[in-house]
Amino acid sequence: MAIQTAGQKTAKITKIRIENQAKLDLPKGTQEHITKVLDYVPVEHLRGLEKVRLVDFINDPRLKNMDVPMKGDLPGLYHPRAGNQAAWLELSMGALLQPTEGFAKKWMAKTSFKGNLAGLIFSLVGQHYYLTLRHSVKRQSLEPQIRQYAEKNLRSWSEKQSAGSTRAKLFKPFRPMIERWAKWLNKKATQAQKK
Repeated sequence: MAIQTAGQKTAKITKIRIENQAKLDLPKGTQEHITKVLDYVPVEHLRGLEKVRLVDFINDPRLKNMDVPMKGDLPGLYHPRAGNQAAWLELSMGALLQPTEGFAKKWMAKTSFKGNLAGLIFSLVGQHYYLTLRHSVKRQSLEPQIRQYAEKNLRSWSEKQSAGSTRAKLFKPFRPMIERWAKWLNKKATQAQKK
């Protein structure tokens, strides 16, 4: 039983609805996985989100008027609050599962589905958090902040998921070396782009 202080209402926990409008065969436990990922995010970052809608492919009229051509399908879209409708997330299962590709690409997409889905949710929740709840962030610095938010949450979430696994125990000693190597490769790639 929650303690109620004078003049304050007890905190009401609201669950985010998951609407499955996808006609594709989703991997087993997809909705439970989405619920676990959303439960990992702090509740105050989800304030104002109403639902998560799963669709085959995202078909939004705003995307047709874009100046920049898009390669591939859009995996997710954040719909901000509009009028009296609360903010919500739209996730494309076709972009994540790639059902129209060959066997190898479909198999790769299916094996990395849960990780990609978690990363997509963290990214969209980061958009919601920085666009609606963090007013101190300037528009120019939104993208790096959202990317950092998603990477940080995805890294800590995946560490929590694989805490007792054999693979985590096996690769833990090599992790600092691999991270230094990745940092060096990123530095080389940015230097090559500048030239």
